[in-house]
Amino acid sequence: MKVAVVGATGMVGQVILKVLAERNFPVTELIPVASERSVGTKIEFRDKEFEVVGLEDAVAKKPEIALFSAGGETSLEWAPKFAAAGTTVIDNSSAWRMNPENKLIVPEINASELTSEDKIIANPNCSTIQMVMALSPLHKKYNIKRVVVSTYQSITGTGVKAVEQLENEYAGKQGEMAYPYPIHRNAIPHCDVFEENGYTKEEMKLTNETKKILQDDSVAVTATAIRIPVVGGHSESVNITFENDFEINEVRRILSDFPGIKVQDNLDVNTYPMPIYAEGKDDVFVGRIRRDNSQANSLNMWIVADNLRKGAATNAVQIAEYLVENKLV
Repeated sequence: MKVAVVGATGMVGQVILKVLAERNFPVTELIPVASERSVGTKIEFRDKEFEVVGLEDAVAKKPEIALFSAGGETSLEWAPKFAAAGTTVIDNSSAWRMNPENKLIVPEINASELTSEDKIIANPNCSTIQMVMALSPLHKKYNIKRVVVSTYQSITGTGVKAVEQLENEYAGKQGEMAYPYPIHRNAIPHCDVFEENGYTKEEMKLTNETKKILQDDSVAVTATAIRIPVVGGHSESVNITFENDFEINEVRRILSDFPGIKVQDNLDVNTYPMPIYAEGKDDVFVGRIRRDNSQANSLNMWIVADNLRKGAATNAVQIAEYLVENKLV
């Protein structure tokens, strides 16, 4: 199977390559793809070297699957070209997520929607993926009416430039700024660009993508997204109001039984999810599960995941695995 990784030299692209290798994905020919300035450079995959090619050359090779992580503009221009050549594209950008013609997939929740006709499949936003992983099984049981989420997001969600900014600030060095303010010893309530309604694009992604994945426009979602000086993963404080009442122990059991979720919730020994322990792992960690005593049928919980893995690369590879296992490519 020929597999193209578009954006192979970027932060998410490198993690995609790592996850493909770790999960023994059946790659017979790897096609690493990047911008013109990276063409000709070598990358290593499964102890072999592969030469980075440009987008036109990659389309001509007609890979079965192309995993895209090269930004929205590249996806809008090139995903249809790959699709026209018969390639199934799994795209990490926001370009196709809210297009009604394209499926928005978290495999544990809605992979069964996929068919061989789906040639451009959207990978949700990193913050959305970890939240809906916990929301989905609870929605089926109790019917969610409203979600209030505040995110505490890793700088890796911004990219290499943000990591360099934090490292420079740690070292007391001047350097290029990924953010309009210092991130070291700071929290910036500004992820992505502001829209006319006062919310950022990141906050609206949480709102709109959650409704699409749960297939329920009646679920009200309001979000505040915050960037913090953390590298390991995104954290979310989530408050949920259900139509039906619940028992806390049953909530814990439902979450524990859901594939891809690990409940870490033992206050006697201070066990709760933290990004320092989520880094490098594929699970979504849920803890601080407790009733909201201020509101009927309401629950609080704390959700943490590695945004480069389950929030991006791993979810994309899991989609590819589903396609292969079900002979959809």
